[in-house]
Amino acid sequence: MVRFAHLADVHLGGWKQLPLQNLNLESFRKAVDICIKEKVEFVIIAGDIFDSAFPSIDILKESFAEFRRLKEAGIPCFIIAGSHDYSVSGKTFLDVLEKSGFCKNVLDFEEKDEKIILNPTIHRGVAIYGYPGKTSGLEIKDLRRIELNDAPGMFKIFMLHTTIDKAKGDLPIDSLETAKVPPADYYAMGHLHMDFRYENFVYPGPIFPNNFQELEDLEHGRFCIVDTSSGTEDPIKKITLPIKGVVSLNVEVKNALLATEKIIAELEKRDIEDKIVLLRVRGVLESGKTSDIKFSQIEEAIKRKNAYFLLRNTHELKVKEEEIEIEVGETENIEEETIKFFSEQNNSNFNKHIPQLMNTFVAEKQEGETTENFTNRLLDDAKKILNF
Repeated sequence: MVRFAHLADVHLGGWKQLPLQNLNLESFRKAVDICIKEKVEFVIIAGDIFDSAFPSIDILKESFAEFRRLKEAGIPCFIIAGSHDYSVSGKTFLDVLEKSGFCKNVLDFEEKDEKIILNPTIHRGVAIYGYPGKTSGLEIKDLRRIELNDAPGMFKIFMLHTTIDKAKGDLPIDSLETAKVPPADYYAMGHLHMDFRYENFVYPGPIFPNNFQELEDLEHGRFCIVDTSSGTEDPIKKITLPIKGVVSLNVEVKNALLATEKIIAELEKRDIEDKIVLLRVRGVLESGKTSDIKFSQIEEAIKRKNAYFLLRNTHELKVKEEEIEIEVGETENIEEETIKFFSEQNNSNFNKHIPQLMNTFVAEKQEGETTENFTNRLLDDAKKILNF
């Protein structure tokens, strides 16, 4: 019998906006509170404790305080690196956490006959295995070679930070075939920010939503407590972490000059006090331009209603494009004629550089040239043309 908490995708430091960064920390703090109150035997975190391998000092100070609370409560914490806090060099602040005695990284493996053999970390009759996530899903090829060094008679937990085939949906990405994963009693998944379960493969979801879309879809963070001694049919209990309410406001606009008034009028209809306001402005502007929308006035209106924070999204706001009609006698001259027409309609000293720039940007990547070197070469050529 075993009772433990399964967390993943904490992403401390992920939000750049301080109010939301604070909520992320508060959500993690609340998860720790619940783990201590529920007296779980141990905590596992399936990757991405931090949003980067080298988080800020302020984030480290706050997070270390929470891990210290777990330790003082006598609750061990077992971790693996995720795609964000993983480092190719192998040196990350997860090492500092471990050397401070706050947690144990369970990664322990050896390679033999093209196989990766994972050794377990043993805790009170539980065998915990783990393999880190890597950038761009590079861990998947490794995971297809994984075998577990058996621990007979023990409850086996396999921690993975990756995408499994049953969870990816229609996403055109590589994924790990669940049928090929070595047998375990519980698969503690991380990486996908979703509340998803397939048999004993469990994604608990993030400790706090990590972007605009996730705040819309999830609103709150979450994690799981697994109790095989509960006597219930399902030993997995889902825990949500409500911190602040979320109000989503979607406004479609066509006239930028009238948009500010329209958005404020919609806000006046909502109860947004102490809530996160997600403002999504979309549409095709037939009159005015994006800068005509006075977001400073909208923010003032939100402050007057004592909202906690405004997060806006204008990715789906477009300006109607006017078609340029050009008569071209020969199709092979279409680029030359288009440049000529544009230059006549938009008089500028910059126009003389357009043909040279176009010739520069059609250059092809040379064999053996890295993407970084290719990009730098194009930029250097462009700077020479523009005399930068």
